[in-house]
Amino acid sequence: MRPAVPADLPTLTDIYNHYVTHTPITFDVVPVSVDNRAAWLSHYADSGPHRLLVAVADEVVVGYATSGRFRDKPAYATSIETSVYCRRGFTGRGVGTRLYAALFDALRGEDLHRAYAGVTLPNDASEALHRRFGFTELGVYHQVGRKFGRYWDVLWMEKALS
Repeated sequence: MRPAVPADLPTLTDIYNHYVTHTPITFDVVPVSVDNRAAWLSHYADSGPHRLLVAVADEVVVGYATSGRFRDKPAYATSIETSVYCRRGFTGRGVGTRLYAALFDALRGEDLHRAYAGVTLPNDASEALHRRFGFTELGVYHQVGRKFGRYWDVLWMEKALS
């Protein structure tokens, strides 16, 4: 586990675009470019509340976890939204668990109060991962996103950090 660096962008983009084109896990419907992801990467740092960690196996990035801004307004500064994505072929192997463990360990001591995560349903693995890390259910936004010709629900979860 380590912080992401600009050289990781092509691999991070490939990992994300798999979920864009093959799953409802993200509501992006058009693959993103490396240039687009460069702007995204600029929102993260090696310290502070907004992190992007990568998991590396045999010198290849096999997943990443983020803690990003929950909302833009200043009063939300102590809240973050988290996510985790694993490279195809590396799901179900504990990569997501190790990424979240490293992420929450890195965030310990930061001025944060709550973490939030949205899980497109159904996604038993993601629900279980979040529950394992202490996230609890807030509620479901029903049919909030349309992708692949159907509507999808999103389960919102929260975790106390302080």
